[in-house]
Amino acid sequence: MKRLSLATALLFLLAGCTQESQNKLGRAVQNWTGTDGVLEVYAGEKLVRRFLNVDKLSTGQGTDDGSPRPYRYGYGFLDRNLNFEVDKEESKKVYFEVSDYSSNYVFFEAP
Repeated sequence: MKRLSLATALLFLLAGCTQESQNKLGRAVQNWTGTDGVLEVYAGEKLVRRFLNVDKLSTGQGTDDGSPRPYRYGYGFLDRNLNFEVDKEESKKVYFEVSDYSSNYVFFEAP
């Protein structure tokens, strides 16, 4: 009975939130749980890099002014042979950055 009351209260609380507030809450939960995402980087129409098991992409922030920078960064496994698997030689997470200006990239949840 307590669970039903708690679930009902939570449902009413979320229904009263604006869409932006709901989106922020959803992103906060994703930041905490991770997304197990895939980042693919393209040069024109050709896939040139793929990173697996990416928890999230973060926006670069200025050190002094705190304003957002035009790049995203994260950590993941570089899939060198583009086979959608983390092979033995690819078993170390690496840091990466992608620029808003020069890269075409796609981030999605692992299939």
